[in-house]
Amino acid sequence: MIQHAPVFSIMILFFGAFLTALFGAKRRGLRLGITLTTTSVSFLLLLSLIPQVFVDGQCLVYWLGGWEPVDGWAMGISLAVDGLSLFFALMIGAVLLLSAMYSCRYLERDDAQDKYYTLFQLMGGGLLGLVMSGDLFNMYVMIEIFTFAAVALVAFRNWSAAALEAGFKYLVVGAVGSGFILVGIAFVYHHLHTLNLGQITALLSGNLSPSVILSMGLIFTGFALKSFMVPFHPVAADAYMAAPTSASMVLSGVVNKAGVYGLIRLMFVVFQAMDHSAMQYLLVGLGSITMFIGVTMALAQHDFKRLLAFHSISQIGYVLVAIGLTSVLGMTGGLYHALNHTVFKGLLFLCSGAVLYAVGTTDLDRLGGLAKKMPQTAVIFLIGAFSISGIPPFNGFVSKWLIYQSTFEYAAETNSIFYAAVTVIALLVSVMTLASFIKITQSVFFGQLPDNCRAVKEVPLSMRIPMWIMAGLCLILGLLPKVVTDYLIAPAVMAVQNLGGYIDAAMGSGYAAEHLGEAALGSPVMDYTLAGYWDPVAWLVLFVVMMAAVALVALSGSRAAGAVRRENVVSADPKYDTFFGGEASEHSHVGGSDLFWGMRHNLRSYFKVLDHMHNGLVNDYALWAVSACAVFVACMYIFF
Repeated sequence: MIQHAPVFSIMILFFGAFLTALFGAKRRGLRLGITLTTTSVSFLLLLSLIPQVFVDGQCLVYWLGGWEPVDGWAMGISLAVDGLSLFFALMIGAVLLLSAMYSCRYLERDDAQDKYYTLFQLMGGGLLGLVMSGDLFNMYVMIEIFTFAAVALVAFRNWSAAALEAGFKYLVVGAVGSGFILVGIAFVYHHLHTLNLGQITALLSGNLSPSVILSMGLIFTGFALKSFMVPFHPVAADAYMAAPTSASMVLSGVVNKAGVYGLIRLMFVVFQAMDHSAMQYLLVGLGSITMFIGVTMALAQHDFKRLLAFHSISQIGYVLVAIGLTSVLGMTGGLYHALNHTVFKGLLFLCSGAVLYAVGTTDLDRLGGLAKKMPQTAVIFLIGAFSISGIPPFNGFVSKWLIYQSTFEYAAETNSIFYAAVTVIALLVSVMTLASFIKITQSVFFGQLPDNCRAVKEVPLSMRIPMWIMAGLCLILGLLPKVVTDYLIAPAVMAVQNLGGYIDAAMGSGYAAEHLGEAALGSPVMDYTLAGYWDPVAWLVLFVVMMAAVALVALSGSRAAGAVRRENVVSADPKYDTFFGGEASEHSHVGGSDLFWGMRHNLRSYFKVLDHMHNGLVNDYALWAVSACAVFVACMYIFF
């Protein structure tokens, strides 16, 4: 049974989608039962792989139809499950199960629920198929499955014009990314006449011809788009905002991780491109830009879900920076943060869904004082906010500290101002993340209770259970970093290093040595120091960062206030008077969503540029994707 677990974990979700479409239209209990059963069984099957993959360090290869390699050539379709694949698969399986539990009551007011659960299971099966595929073209097929399911889920509430627009944008830009991947695969097949990832890795051996560089640039762009890094991010913000919250949790938590997985699997393992310093600079640079732009755009938002959407983009930047360093410590921090992001961002989206379910809006200016009516949701939200802001003892602190540590050490090792600047940017983004969640806390849960919130009550238990589970994980992942890194992260990092093991598992023992040579097949090791979690120096640095956050807010507010008083003498405009988040408009001239109006005012030129660039035109966003692809390919030809 265990040898069939990889394929069964995928196919049960596809079979569940078929059954839901066939029988679930008029029977709510049946469609919920099918979805909960398929997601539970799929996750249990993935858990059954832990002893062989994580403990024994094996790479499990399953050949569909028994079509194993013949005469050294892989003709059939395979699934390959190593530590990296299973790490991402477990995240996907857990999020699917918790999202399915949450949606039981959350979606009770929506119609066409059978279609939602059909698409939901299709998306889950496609995601698992991608991370466990051992075949390059099959990866593309799975990308198409989950992308089109995601598009339909974004546009699910089609009575809303915003949902239809967001779905169309996702469709167009997502199709551009998928097209890049498909053309890149075609070039690889033309050059090597195989699609098996293990065989491609062995045949390339890190030697990149011009046609392979072109295919690498196209595939890199496609997976970068799927991870929604800058400049591919605008459609993600619209999609996370428009989709039902239970789907937003999956889109933000694991769909973007599918792009990260593709980058790691193909750039590190198959093309072995991360050995080149130019590729490191490219990925770290894009990650830094993504961090900063994402968090600054989050600060400017007036909607709970849309603010979280831009934070999801920003946090992916941390992951890209860390893995771009290529060091063991950096990869450890990057994968740890990918796991943490899945947990705390999924939790925060569920909190926003709870607010929407209870109040009917996520507009920050129409909310306030909900801690009195929804105390459990408020506590859960604070746990998620502390986690994403990097406050100990929650999980975000551990992974962010590893990333700070890895970028600082890499800067010292390479004597590079660039990587030193990346460390500063990462710290600054954490400060701004904390600031934006102070704004949400004040606007949504504290302050005066508006009239439209007086009849609000806590959300149903079936919605709170997944929220409490994820809140507990935020604490566990923060309190037990050594356990997490040793038993969950380390197998994934070692899998990235173990080229020979991956190739031999796919193509047979000795195939890697034949093509790479014995000298290239070193044993993977985990050589890093997990220091600083509870060290007094860490707390001192954290204290300095928090004081910097307070100073930044205070100085921004004081400068704005000075300008206000002078301007107020002339215009007597009450907008510039003192304001307090969460208060009703008759008591406050500026809403809670403008808690940091002074900072936005001082940086108005920067925000004006961002506003001009994010014009909502899908043609422009598609042009960004094509232009970025041309730049990436040109850079690779120049520096490789």
